[in-house]
Amino acid sequence: MASFDVVSEVDHQEVKNAIDQARREIANRYDFKGTDSSIDHDDLAITLHTASEERMTALRTVVEEKLVKRGVSLRGVEYGDVQEASGGRARQVMTIAVGISSDKSREINRTIKEKGPKGVTSQLQGDSIRVNSKKRDTLQEVIAMLKAEDLGIPLQFQNFRD
Repeated sequence: MASFDVVSEVDHQEVKNAIDQARREIANRYDFKGTDSSIDHDDLAITLHTASEERMTALRTVVEEKLVKRGVSLRGVEYGDVQEASGGRARQVMTIAVGISSDKSREINRTIKEKGPKGVTSQLQGDSIRVNSKKRDTLQEVIAMLKAEDLGIPLQFQNFRD
């Protein structure tokens, strides 16, 4: 019986590299001179500090561009509210979601059962969903269907076994 796992993961090293590149670009860009803009990185929580809300949108754009270039999907990025920080500065927290929540896993299971080909079964296994079928072609149809669906989280397909 053929199977594969549906997961939602992020390469932590790529996130770290993207943040480092964004920091270097901010230090060199003319429009950030004198704004005292900075990026703090704590695993999957990214805190942006800058002088105003207008600079915050530019800073967020720089970080997003670097994340996309490093292959990190922006579907899993959640933005906090822009907060007023000390000294008239602005602060915003970006968090990168990892893993499939129980609500999303139910939604993915329901989608596979409703729209998927016959003979395909799926079950939750920790942070992943195992999809089984007798035929490899039906599993490839399920992968194509899940890629076409907008589920709001980045999905990867691993551990494909024939």
